[in-house]
Amino acid sequence: MLNSLFDQVDSIIARDPAARNRLEVITCYPGLHAVWLHRLSHGLWSMGLKWIARLLSMVSRWITGIEIHPGAKIGRRVFLDHGLGIVIGETTEIGDDCTIYQGVTLGGTSLYKGVKRHPTLGKGVVISAGAKVLGGFTVGDGARVGSNAVVLKEIPPGATAVGIPARILHPDLPQNTSADSKAKEYFQAYGVTPNVDDPVSMALKGLIDASLEQEAKIAMLEQALAKLNNTAMGDTKECSDTKRDLGALKEWLKE
Repeated sequence: MLNSLFDQVDSIIARDPAARNRLEVITCYPGLHAVWLHRLSHGLWSMGLKWIARLLSMVSRWITGIEIHPGAKIGRRVFLDHGLGIVIGETTEIGDDCTIYQGVTLGGTSLYKGVKRHPTLGKGVVISAGAKVLGGFTVGDGARVGSNAVVLKEIPPGATAVGIPARILHPDLPQNTSADSKAKEYFQAYGVTPNVDDPVSMALKGLIDASLEQEAKIAMLEQALAKLNNTAMGDTKECSDTKRDLGALKEWLKE
């Protein structure tokens, strides 16, 4: 039991540079306290003592500012960083080594009881501050959700999702599924993923590049036509017809 406790504490120290030692984490991190109290309430829930479990979860909410339904399943080394305002629904499943920041909602969109209404997070998932993950789908291992994103559909493993509604930025990032110190190399706080292009901006850039390329081709054609026009001017018989044809061609190219 103590090994499991210190394992979780050490994983927090590895992911939070503000954590200086185990004593500070154990005494001053409400996200850790919320997970511990949830372990108790989930055990009571599993034994059928549902009212007591809900009461304990309410006490945990008053103490920590984090609301976790006792029916939710939380894996090992889960870190609720800062934690204030986090809401985790009844059928949520959170994998090992996940990091969830303040203001996150793991909610459901269905009103039917007995069905999977809330999301399932794989291993090493990072859900950044203010994000809303709504629905009974899966967020793949190592995925990242940006701040204030609204996720309404499945995210593939290793991908980064941002925006409202969320869109996928990158599907091939290194996955963080380990809690040891080497995982720092791949862990991005708040799900920040540097040097990744937004697909919308990439599409706009492609359109701009195509437009510039077309303008360059039109300029080249106009130069060639101007030379042809100068050559045709020497033949008085064909001069008027050539001018008319060149003028029509230029107008067509500009459209």
